Amino acid sequence: MNKSVKQAKRKAPLMKTSKLVRKVKLKSKAQPKRKSAPPVSLVREPLTHYGLTPVTQVNGSHRFIDLFCGIGGFHRAFEKQGGHCVFASDWDKFSQVTYRANFPNTTLIGDITKVSVEDIPEHDVLCAGFPCQPFSLAGVSKKNSLGRKHGFEDERQGNLFFNIAAILDHHRPAAFVLENVKNLKSHDKGRTFKIIHETLTRDLGYHVYYRIIDAQSVVPQHRERIFIVGFREPRFFEWPEFPKDGPRLGEILDSKVEVKYTLTDHLWSYLQNYARKHQEAGNGFGFGLTNKDGIARTLSARYHKDGSEILIDQGRGVNPRRLTPRECARLMGYPESQKIVVSDTQAYRQFGNSVVVPVVERIAGSVINALHEPVLENEPLIMELGEPKVGEVEAEIGPTSRKKRKAYAVPA
Repeated sequence: MNKSVKQAKRKAPLMKTSKLVRKVKLKSKAQPKRKSAPPVSLVREPLTHYGLTPVTQVNGSHRFIDLFCGIGGFHRAFEKQGGHCVFASDWDKFSQVTYRANFPNTTLIGDITKVSVEDIPEHDVLCAGFPCQPFSLAGVSKKNSLGRKHGFEDERQGNLFFNIAAILDHHRPAAFVLENVKNLKSHDKGRTFKIIHETLTRDLGYHVYYRIIDAQSVVPQHRERIFIVGFREPRFFEWPEFPKDGPRLGEILDSKVEVKYTLTDHLWSYLQNYARKHQEAGNGFGFGLTNKDGIARTLSARYHKDGSEILIDQGRGVNPRRLTPRECARLMGYPESQKIVVSDTQAYRQFGNSVVVPVVERIAGSVINALHEPVLENEPLIMELGEPKVGEVEAEIGPTSRKKRKAYAVPA
């Protein structure tokens, strides 16, 4: 990447502030606006198309970083497109164990907030599934019941988006892909997403697309997540197509499963009584019982507690069972080669927090294809639609202005 085309770089580590976003002047003056440079492809080698086996090299066609990496869903997706992961980060020690077992040659550190942006390697694509608990329906409901703050006011996880903004501001990668829960779009009556969108477009100058995608077209699981894709320069980007009919649970289930995964009489009775109680009260809470011909509810990080959201019917006279960790891996689209080196409890949490790999694979393919194309002379023509159906495009919006970029400090 030609460093001379970079704009003002951030010189100091991230700073704490009590404000939501504190914008500080850059130490070096912003460079004047330049005319579009001749189209030069970011990548240096042709990529294989999705579905073919790529040849991954140490100096791959693109370099990417994997923030809030979990167990490596983004890593697998972009590596399949011929990329090379130059940096990864996750604060959870058990996720680090799994990540290192599967990607031993990747530089992995813990808490990203403890790392100066200057110490992060140069990269072409930034990937981040930043923590969703502050914005998820279940997380917000629980925090409200406990009188705790959520969203950007969550002191532990809510401000991590601004760490991403600071990295984008400093390194100016050619593209980024972010993932979060569907509720991010509507959290706090849309104000949270508005801040995120304006930060990426108006303040950082990226051309942003976003879409809510349901993974049930590629895995047997109803799982809606929002993906936000951004490009430093205007590029022609198309969301990938997904099959109309997805797989069924029978395709990922084992024929023989240890008895320990079958619910005890006590737990099964408790779940039935709990569901009956809420049904009579008019609530929708209860267990999710399905079979090999169905699809699962959304796998969550709390699955280790009782497995109630996804229970497999084992026939008359036999209590249902929960999924095994290996079945959860398949439910999230991980290959059989994925190493599970932690306890069942931690494995359930890790898969419940993961991205669905085949979804990200398709998005990664579209992003890298866009980076192969020449930079557009003008803004791409984007049509705004009415309220889309589930899985259809939510909106695709570029920066509304070309204001000077502003550096970010992380809120306290």
